[in-house]
Amino acid sequence: MKILIPTAKEMNKKATAYDGLQLNPNSMEIVNELAKLSVEDLAKVYKIKEDKATEEFSRWQDINNNTAKSYKALELFNGLMYRNINRDNFDEADKKYIEENVFITTSLYGIIGAYDLIQEHRLDFLQNVKVSGKSLKNFWRASYDESIEDEDLVVSLLSSEFEEVFSKKQREKFIKINFMEEKDGVLKVHSTISKKARGKFLAELVKNKVSSVDEMKKIQFDDFKFSVENSDERTLAFIAKK
Repeated sequence: MKILIPTAKEMNKKATAYDGLQLNPNSMEIVNELAKLSVEDLAKVYKIKEDKATEEFSRWQDINNNTAKSYKALELFNGLMYRNINRDNFDEADKKYIEENVFITTSLYGIIGAYDLIQEHRLDFLQNVKVSGKSLKNFWRASYDESIEDEDLVVSLLSSEFEEVFSKKQREKFIKINFMEEKDGVLKVHSTISKKARGKFLAELVKNKVSSVDEMKKIQFDDFKFSVENSDERTLAFIAKK
């Protein structure tokens, strides 16, 4: 089983740092392209102010020069989903489950293990960056597809941005997890709700060492429960009534 989760823009400044990281050829190709860009260019690519772009410029130069520190991916990313994973309370059995089943979809390194080392950077599939004349989605598509080619059970906790890197054929094998709130009989989907719920759902998968779809359906947290009526063969809906 592979559980796929996305990256995050926020970084955890308290993550443990390690020296050195040998990048794969695809990653180096991306780094080479981004390291060529000026602060002004990066501000346009990221649609951010130049003071923030200066920080990104320094990061890309450090990665390109192999002077950047490295961190375990699951510990470095610190967006809303990651902050709800309950990372500090994992024991050795939890970490073993994560190493075997949890993978992070990145736009710089491809699909990596949750505890693989990465460097501080900002890059996602919405940025208008061309590598070898291809968008980042097209650049990584073959590698992404290959990573799940032989998997019978692929659980997607991804947003559409990351799911769309995979070809349609491979996306059809996903078990997708949707989170909704019901208020006054109306179902609502909200990005903040979804990000928090993805993190807590992943923590439940880890804690209970879940290995099947039937086991996933039994998960309950923060008033979220599996809804048969709103699910189908490939999509599991969890609804919290407010």
